[in-house]
Amino acid sequence: MPHYDICILGAGPGGAAAALHLANAGQPCLLLDRAAFPRDKTCGDALSGKVINELKRIEPGLHAKLAASPQQIPSWGIDFIAPNGRKLSIPFKPKFDKAADATAGHVAKRIDFDNFLVEEVRQRPEIDFRENVDVARTERTPTGWQLFNKAGQEIATCRLLLVANGAQSEFARKVAGHALEPDHHCAGLRTYYDGVSGMSPDNFIELHFIKDFLPGYLWVFPLPNGQANVGVGMLSKTVAAKKINLRQRLDEILATHPTLAPRFAGATRLGSVKGFGLPLGSKRRSLSGAGYCLLGDAGSLIDPFSGEGISHAMVSGRHAAIWAVEAVKKQDFSPEFLKNYDKAVYNRLWQELRISTVMQRLLNFPSLFNIVANRAARNPTLAATLSMMFMDLDLREQLRKPSFYFKLVFGGK
Repeated sequence: MPHYDICILGAGPGGAAAALHLANAGQPCLLLDRAAFPRDKTCGDALSGKVINELKRIEPGLHAKLAASPQQIPSWGIDFIAPNGRKLSIPFKPKFDKAADATAGHVAKRIDFDNFLVEEVRQRPEIDFRENVDVARTERTPTGWQLFNKAGQEIATCRLLLVANGAQSEFARKVAGHALEPDHHCAGLRTYYDGVSGMSPDNFIELHFIKDFLPGYLWVFPLPNGQANVGVGMLSKTVAAKKINLRQRLDEILATHPTLAPRFAGATRLGSVKGFGLPLGSKRRSLSGAGYCLLGDAGSLIDPFSGEGISHAMVSGRHAAIWAVEAVKKQDFSPEFLKNYDKAVYNRLWQELRISTVMQRLLNFPSLFNIVANRAARNPTLAATLSMMFMDLDLREQLRKPSFYFKLVFGGK
């Protein structure tokens, strides 16, 4: 059986990004996925500014290539609709000019975006990419890992395993000990619609925080060809405690909500409603161990407030590649050495995850959430903070400045 220094499980955004960064460093790897691409992935389909910058880090022209694709539409911001109905519009770039500015965000179906990255993977001779390969079992050896299929046949061996096989990762659960914790897990539903009225002319994505659906939220994201991605998300703890039927509640909201019902009256649902789970980054977990690193959803890195996971998967893929190359150079695949990967990922993401966790908890207090929304409409610093969460601006630097908090507390009227 073939032996590799590095094997990646899963060719979604995290795994594909890791493979491409490894290829850029001249490091061969084996990339395995149980599906054949293009394949669908249940998701909100929004690509934030952080995704754009991760694309640029893979290859300077990669974002321009995506922006030219008819399978995406440019998005220039996000609309937060508070429980009191107040709409807070946050552009990804203040005072943007669609004619002159580079696109600040996109929306593209995951079947298209993931395949966009995989097509880049296919062009790299350093990456041995194999589809329709289901790794059913991994076994630790003195020198690394053995990978087996469902029939018990060995697929390959490797020294380092980069685990990017998603929210339902058996490896993350059984080997890394990432148990499903309802306090740090979101249940979601997604479906597609055609003909939703009242969409933003600038393709702002919408997050609706509806009073009688809190602490959940509903999203409406525009897509190419007049379609929209529509879904709901709520903490698994709340769904279980209140015995909420998310499918029923989604239908009820779209049929009866005073603002949304008229917009969906003439719309057509395309296909079925699909459910998915989101392991949230509201708790700091270990991302590595002896001979392995967890990437993206497998590492529970989803934003607790917005539900965004694509950019965080790509960030983790980039850092996993950096430390995988170092591990191969030093021939050190120990837990102690691979902790450098954890530090790198959390150094980049933890402050933002903490802010998002606070925002998520505000959903339990509608009146307080309304105050924040009203305040953000008048307070440029707070509005900019929300914007930075979706861009690749260095929010960490802002959080270190006392002046930031002064403006946050006392800024605006």
